[in-house]
Amino acid sequence: MLNPVQHADWEIAQDAETRMKSIYDLGREIGLEEKELLPYGHTMGKIDANAVLTRLSDRPNGKYVDVTAITPTPLGEGKSTTTIGLVQGLGRLGQKASAAIRQPSGGPTMGVKGSAAGGGLSQCIPLTKYSLGFTGDINAVMNAHNLAMVALTSRMQHERNYTDDKLESLSHMRRLNIDPTNVPMGWVIDFCCQELRNIITGIPGNNGKADGFMMQSRFDIAVASEVMAILAVATDLNDLRERMGKIIVAYDRLGNPVTTDDLEVAGAMTAWMVDAVNPNMIQTIEGQPVLVHAGPFANIAIGQSSIIADRVALKLSDIHVTESGFGADIGYEKFWNLKCHYSGLTPDATVIVATVRALKSHGGAPVPVPGRPLPEEYRSENVGFVEKGCCNLLHHIRTVKNSGVSPVVCINAFVSDSDAEIKKIRELCEAEGARVALSRHWEKGGEGAVELAEAVLDACEEKTVFKPLYSWDMPFKDRIELVAKTVYGADGVEYLGDALDKLEKMQQRPDAGKLGLCMVKTQYSLSDNPDLKGVPRGWNLRIRDVLLYGGAGYVVPVAGKISLMPGTGSNPSFRRVDVDTATGRVHGIF
Repeated sequence: MLNPVQHADWEIAQDAETRMKSIYDLGREIGLEEKELLPYGHTMGKIDANAVLTRLSDRPNGKYVDVTAITPTPLGEGKSTTTIGLVQGLGRLGQKASAAIRQPSGGPTMGVKGSAAGGGLSQCIPLTKYSLGFTGDINAVMNAHNLAMVALTSRMQHERNYTDDKLESLSHMRRLNIDPTNVPMGWVIDFCCQELRNIITGIPGNNGKADGFMMQSRFDIAVASEVMAILAVATDLNDLRERMGKIIVAYDRLGNPVTTDDLEVAGAMTAWMVDAVNPNMIQTIEGQPVLVHAGPFANIAIGQSSIIADRVALKLSDIHVTESGFGADIGYEKFWNLKCHYSGLTPDATVIVATVRALKSHGGAPVPVPGRPLPEEYRSENVGFVEKGCCNLLHHIRTVKNSGVSPVVCINAFVSDSDAEIKKIRELCEAEGARVALSRHWEKGGEGAVELAEAVLDACEEKTVFKPLYSWDMPFKDRIELVAKTVYGADGVEYLGDALDKLEKMQQRPDAGKLGLCMVKTQYSLSDNPDLKGVPRGWNLRIRDVLLYGGAGYVVPVAGKISLMPGTGSNPSFRRVDVDTATGRVHGIF
């Protein structure tokens, strides 16, 4: 293996790809039959989930581990790298292990965050194919989502242009009487493009009223689509089809929801998703299976890889490691109270990834900025910053403990970390009653993650009494307050504008007790203000809007200035991506 201190991630990946297992060898090792593999080339493919789950229905599940983190810096703290490294470490201990991670979005891949394939000697391959399009799942999500918008806008045009009798004679179409000022759904594209956050569509041209229905609209990033959220929570194709028909696209002039079933488009949308419902499989650079399926953001969506991927992997593996987006206040909270509710699965242990860098940020060091040199505070020892910032880590440990699960703190080691800084983290975590392991997987791969793997196996043997934070029969307002106070540390909740009115209308729905709660807030703070680090005190969570995802099955309170379309900054990653035209190899992806 190449030295990660001296080589970029893409160079390490390309070197490792020369020694990759074929998709059939990888599948055979994990226990798949050849007919259950749907290959996409030689080294990656899909798994026929229904066939596997039917064949292995009586086999007990393996151990189930979730990986979350402390509140991150804008640079990320290596949660995906730790997920991959842990699986590699488990492999070194003779465990039949697998991972599940989310598919990367083109926005972060071409922005500043990269494709979240891991890093150093703990990443998954083939890196370029994984990062750029993969097996087409996000493309399927975009097409399914945008087809709903095509159905909506064409219907609005026809209802404007024709009388009820004409609509009936043309296609037996009833008037839906859609309110053009109340269309919560927008279009999607898989890039970060602030230019498309607010747009006007259907501007009349040479064709006049045949050019569409003019109204204000927007683009969201594809991974914020409700279709992507449905892919994450669906249990099979039938469940996905039912959920697809419940997506609320707009409201009529009386305030009643207009769904994809009303537009008679849900079946066609599902047709785009038939292949996408099956999870994808690639491998770590040490040859363990990595299932990649669904890619919803965590700050604006559910932030989990799919239930289907976890169910398949748990039948095939001794121990399966799944990843939740961002910190335990966001990703783990949604894993705990949403994903586990939908799936019926419960974790045996949870890993909380922490870095000296993030702890220093929470302890008062200047916040690092992507694309700029790290401030001096991060390049030299400062135990004081680390100790002060550990309040954030201890808060997340308590959150995981509240779920009844044993937390394992992973100190994701950087070469710049000092022994004294690491010693302080260990001391404070152990005093809190949490297992803690130092892991050098980025630098040494599976060999560097053995201590972490041993701690996780030990935690999995501890009896778990998993308990949700709330019952779904609890009113939405009470659930929001419980999350805000217990998980975020807020004093209370404030509702801005008409957010409370919207929430109360949702509470009146007959299916209110069957709807989950998917919070939207910044990932950079426990609060709704990204500038507040550590564990903020004396603040209220401010809910400015409440959305309803009828197909995914949850209400979405929106706090702070979170946008469903991220922006591209002044120094994006695409500036460093290019192709060797002699070989076709892509360099610069990370």
